[in-house]
Amino acid sequence: MFLPILFTISLLFSSSHASVSDFCVADPSLPDGPAGFSCKKPAKVTVDDFVYHALGIPGNTSNLIKAAVTPAFAPQFPGINGLGISIARLDLAVGGVVPIHTHPGVSEIVFVVEGTISAGFISSSANTVYFKTLYKGDVIVFPQGLLHFLFNSGKTPAQAIFGFNSPNPGTQLLDFALFANNLPSEIVEKVTFLDDAQVRKLKAVLGGTG
Repeated sequence: MFLPILFTISLLFSSSHASVSDFCVADPSLPDGPAGFSCKKPAKVTVDDFVYHALGIPGNTSNLIKAAVTPAFAPQFPGINGLGISIARLDLAVGGVVPIHTHPGVSEIVFVVEGTISAGFISSSANTVYFKTLYKGDVIVFPQGLLHFLFNSGKTPAQAIFGFNSPNPGTQLLDFALFANNLPSEIVEKVTFLDDAQVRKLKAVLGGTG
């Protein structure tokens, strides 16, 4: 008799606790874990934790890929911690590109604000490529964890807004993963079928060693 009562009380306690936990504003001063950041004490939460202004500022595209991503993830925007969402701004100069990459376990939706952006993703089952040129007002979705890419295919700068189903989506750029580290060139050549000259050239461009 005691155990069922104890179980019922524990359920009521859990339900009550969940109902009063309306949010979990990130506390960046504490370590980040698999479940996200620890919660800031409610007494220290302010309305500014739920507001973010940086997406109105153009990113600096003066770099190798002529692209800039301005994130509004949990570290920058504490109020979204634990809510399963985030957003980011993309700026693409003429000729700008976001190389093939993935967000492990995360889906992404892209809304084109200005310009012309060509985008696509690759299925994991048959390596089928789904590719489309997008214009102002168009939307594309990249299914969970699949390799995808974007580039400015127009003659003017382009801008887009990304949405993610994670407050802190990780990103792994394929080119940088292969050529911007210290993995020995002979191993890279073996696993990519590229020759030594190509591997060394890419490592030099992306800052890799070995």
